[in-house]
Amino acid sequence: MQKSMRSVVAALLLGTATVASAADTSYPNKPITLVVAFSPGGVVDSIARIVGERLASKYGQPVVVENRSGAGGAIGTAQVASSAADGYTLLTVSTYFAVLPSVMKNVTWSPTKDFTAIANVGMIPNVIVVNPKNPVNSFQELLDKAKSGAPLTYSSPGVGTSNHLTGELLSQLTKTDMVHVPYKGQSDALSDLLAGRVDMMALTSALAGQYVKSGKLKALAVATNVRSSALPSVPTVEEASDIKDFDVRSWFGFVAPAQTPSPVVEQLAKDIEQILTEKDVMEKLAGLGLQKDYMGPKAYQSYISEEQARWKKVVDDRGISQKNQ
Repeated sequence: MQKSMRSVVAALLLGTATVASAADTSYPNKPITLVVAFSPGGVVDSIARIVGERLASKYGQPVVVENRSGAGGAIGTAQVASSAADGYTLLTVSTYFAVLPSVMKNVTWSPTKDFTAIANVGMIPNVIVVNPKNPVNSFQELLDKAKSGAPLTYSSPGVGTSNHLTGELLSQLTKTDMVHVPYKGQSDALSDLLAGRVDMMALTSALAGQYVKSGKLKALAVATNVRSSALPSVPTVEEASDIKDFDVRSWFGFVAPAQTPSPVVEQLAKDIEQILTEKDVMEKLAGLGLQKDYMGPKAYQSYISEEQARWKKVVDDRGISQKNQ
């Protein structure tokens, strides 16, 4: 009797595994929602639409980009965290994903506990720029000015953005008092830099390239450990100074709710990697200033965890905080 019961249980377990496997291999068999936690029109939204369009074509299923903006990305992210872990609700993320839990009060989700990484698709370097009327002509001269005790102000689109974090990390590593001037968006922050009301800004390379080439801004250094494809002659922070291992980038990728089946995650990662090799996709992403930096699920999960720990230390050391909006 016991042997018979064991056989029945084994058969049931085998049947369950077979059903689960069949469910995984049939993915996707209905529309996928790709959530963007920001308003339409930005880089995160554009990346979601470029990749989403190609996924839809590959899968023969609609991929609907849904904008759920608010609280610097926290609201849309929380909604995805509580969604079914079945691969049909995904989230497009950027650097905010690893930073917000440290700078915002009452964030209800964790980037490592409530999500599973799918793929990082690329990054956009920030370029440290100044007004052309600013007398400094090199990054080292800028640091010397800051170390002399002269007030040095820098603008950003808001607390916790990669633009802001670039300045905070510089201030921390050089032990200088650089004054952060936050704005409600990048256009306002840039306008005051162009008008000479702030000293510098860490501006995304796509925008920086346009203004540097037209002579409206001077580029001093790239804030990543690799040069910008938009301004290849501009040195990195490490190349331009004695600051080592300086790397602040805006990175972009896709995640899913925790416990999403591994076969689904692996399939999405593999398909996204293939999409990134397509010529038209590469051209569209390059037009956004994106430099390819693909990472698969395991590498991306580790990277997100490292980014969260790194920025939490900077946030804590610098006393950075932001109220939920």
